[in-house]
Amino acid sequence: MADEIVFYANPMSRARIVRWMLEEVGEPYRTEILDYGTTMKAPAYLAINPMGKVPALKHGDTVVTEAAAICAYLADAFPAKRLAPPPGDQMRGPYYRWLFFAAGPLEAATTNKALGFIVPPERERMAGYGTLDHVLDTIEGAVSKADYLAGNHFTAADLYLGCQLGWGMQFGTIEKRPAFERYWQRLAKRPAWIRASEIDEKLVVGMKKAE
Repeated sequence: MADEIVFYANPMSRARIVRWMLEEVGEPYRTEILDYGTTMKAPAYLAINPMGKVPALKHGDTVVTEAAAICAYLADAFPAKRLAPPPGDQMRGPYYRWLFFAAGPLEAATTNKALGFIVPPERERMAGYGTLDHVLDTIEGAVSKADYLAGNHFTAADLYLGCQLGWGMQFGTIEKRPAFERYWQRLAKRPAWIRASEIDEKLVVGMKKAE
């Protein structure tokens, strides 16, 4: 019997990234919806993630937190889905590069912008991302070269980076460059993204009605 997959989430969080990944994987999973002020900080969940944040994933006895790590884990746990280049493949390097570039420099730079924090020019070398413009220029170059980041098909790196670009453009933390829009529009047509979005939107509506 396959190990159970338990997905700890809130539909108004980065857990939407993992929902999409789970829909791409296509394996059965159970969702535990947590509230920010109560169950997310309760002892039962803190035993899963001491940070008291979502998303988190429990697969059998294995617990993984952080959206990018969960995506990488699921891609390797279910290799038949081809959501990561296999070990030894020459595209494994670009896959890791862009998955964690999105989780590191891109997310840090866009979060700082949203918070109104600007790195002083003389301190840019101290910031892992340097400047937001430099980060975006780098990503623009990557998504302009080919349809996907690591080879000729979609991977978890596209999923994670695509979410960052899509939401960033929606909420104004990332400028709407034509290359970004073309890339995101291509990814947003994937059936798994559409299914995941519909699931989370229904959950959001239900939560608002319950307030």
